[in-house]
Amino acid sequence: MTGQPAGGVDFPDLTPDPGAGPLPRMLLAQAAIELRLALRQGEQVLLTLIIPVLLTLLLVLGSLVETDGSSRADYFLPGILALAVVSSSFTGLAIATAFERKYGVLKRLGATAMPRSVLLGGKTLAVLGIEAVQLFVLGALGLLLGWEPRAVLGAVVLVLLGTAAFAALGLLLAGTLRAEATLAAANLIWFLLLLGGGLLLPLSRLSDSAAAVLQFLPSAALADGLRAVFQAGAGLPVRPALILLAWSVVGFAAAVRWFRWE
Repeated sequence: MTGQPAGGVDFPDLTPDPGAGPLPRMLLAQAAIELRLALRQGEQVLLTLIIPVLLTLLLVLGSLVETDGSSRADYFLPGILALAVVSSSFTGLAIATAFERKYGVLKRLGATAMPRSVLLGGKTLAVLGIEAVQLFVLGALGLLLGWEPRAVLGAVVLVLLGTAAFAALGLLLAGTLRAEATLAAANLIWFLLLLGGGLLLPLSRLSDSAAAVLQFLPSAALADGLRAVFQAGAGLPVRPALILLAWSVVGFAAAVRWFRWE
């Protein structure tokens, strides 16, 4: 639309026309910001990268835990990769988001045209960027230590499903509890999953009754699925994939429903 003064010269209409941008553009922009912020935090790097690397070296090169006869790298790497996913998509994301909420960052974002789904989706995409670095470093280290994965494609699908499931749970935790409570709960859950959630040790090392219940945890589904892919060369393990998908759907629905900006 143009205006035409008496002289006959057309000028563009510069009337402000505020409004929300396209959702895909908003999502990618938010994901890029979240990724930059996460990479600047030293405690995030410690949790998501340094601890898994140290565990890899300790378990593969040491002899603290007995294996089932396979090489130590083949035995431990799938669980450590699953732990890396849990560290970044659940623990790190929950803590960072909770303190953003405490300090009013999310309140300001909530005053914009960005819907909750874009905020949650942007944070999840940023986690995938962090995980790409994690899996590359841990995979390269594992190969140097003798790891011989027999398949990869199914593992990619499981990592995506696991990221969605744990990111949903982390955002639900951060959006409903106080920051200090989220900090304590996220670290406690991480520790419990590390010891008894099927991450470092397969559920077959536990009693049958315990394994029957714990197999439905997203951590156990992710770790056991990765073991099936990397150790046995399976395609996409159906049951672990369905468990992770169910956690993803329920978790994101709950997060979108109950996530509070302040």
